[in-house]
Amino acid sequence: MITQEQIERILRLRGNGLPLVSLYVPVNPGRPDRREFDSRVTSLMNRIQPLAEDASAEHAVRLSLREDIARIEKTLKEEPLRPGTVAVFSCAGHDVYEQVWLPRGTRENIVVDADPYVRPLLGVLDEYYRTCAVVGDKSVGQVWEYYLDEVRELEVIRDRVQRKHAYSDAYAEPRVRNKADELSKKHYRRLVGELKRLFASGGYDLLAVGGQAHEVSVFVDFLPRELTHRLAGTFTLDRETATSEDIRQKVRELVADHAGKEQRRLVGEILEAKAVGRPAAVGLDETLWAASVAAVRTLAVDGQAVVPGLVCDRDGLLTRSGKTCPLCGEPLREVPDVIDELAGTVIDDGGEVRHVDTETELRTQQAGALLRFELPAQPTSAE
Repeated sequence: MITQEQIERILRLRGNGLPLVSLYVPVNPGRPDRREFDSRVTSLMNRIQPLAEDASAEHAVRLSLREDIARIEKTLKEEPLRPGTVAVFSCAGHDVYEQVWLPRGTRENIVVDADPYVRPLLGVLDEYYRTCAVVGDKSVGQVWEYYLDEVRELEVIRDRVQRKHAYSDAYAEPRVRNKADELSKKHYRRLVGELKRLFASGGYDLLAVGGQAHEVSVFVDFLPRELTHRLAGTFTLDRETATSEDIRQKVRELVADHAGKEQRRLVGEILEAKAVGRPAAVGLDETLWAASVAAVRTLAVDGQAVVPGLVCDRDGLLTRSGKTCPLCGEPLREVPDVIDELAGTVIDDGGEVRHVDTETELRTQQAGALLRFELPAQPTSAE
């Protein structure tokens, strides 16, 4: 499973004068085909081979690319296949090689640039909330973590339960029942205490609760406000017979539904802010300018859009057209996907990035954002 440390390391990668290769190769989720996968890797490497043989490029650049091509092909041919996408970030001249597996397919792509092409990576990670799932009853609570479409059991909390006696005592029955209720309440409070500790550490975004329907509803009533706000939903499951795969499927459905609602909510918030005059940008050109002046607080981009563009390496200007930067007059550098540059810029400036795959009004606009301040007038691009 990809770790937060690995993500941060990839985002910090820089070629520093040498080319950095970013590669995404999806694997057939039904039946991974080794021969097909190797063929696609070779085909992608062939696309950048001319760059490694370009006589006009510096020797260090050509040498680094040749080593990148050889290492990537060799490593991936030995890599066991699994459903999803393998992402590779390599710069042999600086001894950089990062390889991660993403849990779902992305568009096949290879990019050679000064910085890593991370938009597909961020797009996948945006879809996966780190979720704490509790599956339990009156005496046992299993605590699970769900992230990047995988689950793992964190701990099991067990408490004493009131045993039923073989004899019947009408006078003792209320006392026994009250004792059982007190024990179950004590168990639920202990379980809530553990959840509060886990969420206080900042490691989880959502909470999911599962079990028998009548017991789930009782436990949810014990949740304090701070956990209720994180509750993505509940599901019915028999704890004693459920497998980890059963839990994964149930939590996946809840999280997917939550993600779709959040994407639609964010797009609606951006459009409303723009309509009433609050700081917001709608449309790719306006959003590129907003990121250029570090105005973006929360960025939303259409997950399917890819748009070529240009970047000023001196002032950080992002644009879709022009030859020289209107701010400093320096030549603009062409990039294969200016939306990827947009996302990277927002992240560097401390903003949030959300890729929207749900059908919304953003599909035609390609990008929108909630802003920190009103935008200054946009300069005219110099041709």
